[in-house]
Amino acid sequence: MAASSHRIMLGPLVAAIDQGTSSTRFLVFNSKTAELLSHHQVEIKQSFPKEGWVEEDPKEILQSVYECMERTCEKLTQLNIDITNIKAIGVTNQRETTLVWDKETGEPLYNAIVWLDLRTQSTVERLINKTPGRNKNHLKHKTGLPISTYFSAVKLRWLMDNVAEVHEAIVSHRAMFGTVDSWLIWCLTGGKSGGVHCTDVTNASRTMLFNIHTMDWDPELCKYFGIPMEILPRVRSSSEIYGLMKSGELSGVPISGCLGDQSAALVGQMCFQDGQAKNTYGTGCFLLRNTGAKPVMSDHGLLTTVAYKLGRDKPACYALEGSVAIAGAVVRWLQDNLGIISSSEELEKLAASVCTSYGCYFVPAFSGLYAPYWEPSARGIICGLTQFTNKSHLAFAALEAVCFQTREILDAMNQDSGIPLTQLQVDGGMTSNRLLMQLQADILCIPVVKPSMPETTALGAAMAAGAAEGVSVWSLNPEDLTEVTSEKFEPQINPEESEYRYARWKKAVQKSMNWETTEPVFNGNGETSIFSSVPLGFYIMGSMLMLIGARYIFSVPGSFHTM
Repeated sequence: MAASSHRIMLGPLVAAIDQGTSSTRFLVFNSKTAELLSHHQVEIKQSFPKEGWVEEDPKEILQSVYECMERTCEKLTQLNIDITNIKAIGVTNQRETTLVWDKETGEPLYNAIVWLDLRTQSTVERLINKTPGRNKNHLKHKTGLPISTYFSAVKLRWLMDNVAEVHEAIVSHRAMFGTVDSWLIWCLTGGKSGGVHCTDVTNASRTMLFNIHTMDWDPELCKYFGIPMEILPRVRSSSEIYGLMKSGELSGVPISGCLGDQSAALVGQMCFQDGQAKNTYGTGCFLLRNTGAKPVMSDHGLLTTVAYKLGRDKPACYALEGSVAIAGAVVRWLQDNLGIISSSEELEKLAASVCTSYGCYFVPAFSGLYAPYWEPSARGIICGLTQFTNKSHLAFAALEAVCFQTREILDAMNQDSGIPLTQLQVDGGMTSNRLLMQLQADILCIPVVKPSMPETTALGAAMAAGAAEGVSVWSLNPEDLTEVTSEKFEPQINPEESEYRYARWKKAVQKSMNWETTEPVFNGNGETSIFSSVPLGFYIMGSMLMLIGARYIFSVPGSFHTM
């Protein structure tokens, strides 16, 4: 009796697909209390075909969604929770990751090119070279973004230029482009049998093809990149019914929320007021500050992006964003590439055993540097090493690196807004590391506030889905929002110590710059040529000339011979 009465009291449920860079999750929430009832998670494999390339299999991503849905429904049934109470599904996704597929066969035409992939560096350099004054901010007045390897348009351009199947599908009008949200919604709503090809304003604003003022695809931007508008998804708000699930136990349930992961976390943290900010610690690090109904252009290397548009007739809200490419990915690198830890928990223990980097600084610029530098030539460095340095100091330096990168973004954000942030709301997988959270408070010199329920990204997608017109089971009125309990980390070191360490970090960042200074030159096999390195190229050319000269000297009669 208790179980069945509990089931009746739950009320409407809302689910969220959270498709991230390293894993997919399906989570189900109580729409009245925001309580997480059950979830399932599946890891996603990344492949690195060449240095700087990062890909994922679109079919594996889709299969992981189906598996997570199925397993979560099984868990709910075991808990005696009726899955027919799930009234809506929201989607949140890794942004900028780029896919092209065939609308007639439903097959992907290439792997998904992941957001932090660097293969488009030469494409970016070519685009910047053709702008007046070689200005990487040439398109910023429309897009809010610098021309960078990060965004989808350059990835799509690369696919069109380098993958014959993509080129042929575009010529024969069979190609569809989308970010991960578009791929999932199209597949889940029927795929080649009538699937809905759409995206939301938050994901569209990360492509460099979307005008953040007109809130639509921009013909001039599409012409600049040479991209046909017919392959683009229709842009919708972040909260409306896009279509219905066409298969599985949740067939018939509307998909009614869609937000890029960082916007979803902003909504899930309930940062609805101008000036509120959150930082998400995932594969990368993303600090968003709500700037209200007007886009604010940054003078300090930040992005201007669409935060959310919670309904067709609702106004769009904007945000300033600072993006860090490598945060949680540094843990994976220490584990998989160096083998000095076997888990993220071990990293925290190692770092806590010394509580200092002993003057060691780690700049994990594996994919160049994002905000506030936008410097693709940077590469990762570890400096300040002595004979005393050991793996515990390196572990501490890795955690500090995440905090210093956040500090750089926060400084830029304070300068752009003119109003310093007094506390930082945080979420994401890395926030379970208590040492990291304390370090962050120490380095920022302001309190860090972590919600007790860390799944704020999925929660934001669920809120958008549940609040959609035609679903209306989740109220977004401020007085109706569930109060979230949280833990606060106060700064524990004096500001002078913090400033000293931060200054040393900035010095290390400067040393990481300009490692890759030339456009790569590829040989016939698509491999980087030795001549892409200028010093090495000169050395080899010089050696060849010396050999030719020597052969010439020894072949001339009467020339100088040694015994």
